[in-house]
Amino acid sequence: MTRFDLAPLYRATVGFDQIADMMDRVLANDAGTQSYPPYNIEKTDDDAWRISVAVAGFSDEDLNVELRENALLISGRKSEDAQAQDRTFLHRGIATRAFERRFTLADHVRVTGATHENGMLHVDLVREVPEALKPRRIEIAKSDAPTSAGVLEADKVN
Repeated sequence: MTRFDLAPLYRATVGFDQIADMMDRVLANDAGTQSYPPYNIEKTDDDAWRISVAVAGFSDEDLNVELRENALLISGRKSEDAQAQDRTFLHRGIATRAFERRFTLADHVRVTGATHENGMLHVDLVREVPEALKPRRIEIAKSDAPTSAGVLEADKVN
């Protein structure tokens, strides 16, 4: 795999180290190690998204959704019950191994809810930009009469 040197980015920018760190993490991850469980990310509105994770075989108690700083962490750990130990599988194609998925969220993106139905875990996200950061139009004031600042009236000088 080709390795990129991001040192020039660190030298020439101030305050963008989070982007460089994120690029380092993305480029360092091996694509083959992050295949379970499969997931979709869909855009549901201009400022809204839904992450859907296939979690067949997991119950609500086996799943955990956490928000840590700007990272959404979805994890699952199947609790071994006594019935599963007594069964003999001829083919076991439904994976119930422990997993952890991490999604880095942009600023002002928050989780609005999570639902688990039909073997799918859905996490809804929305971007809520604070009013102070939204663009606003500044009105330009117009003067009533043209001003001539450099011209003085004769009676005021004498």
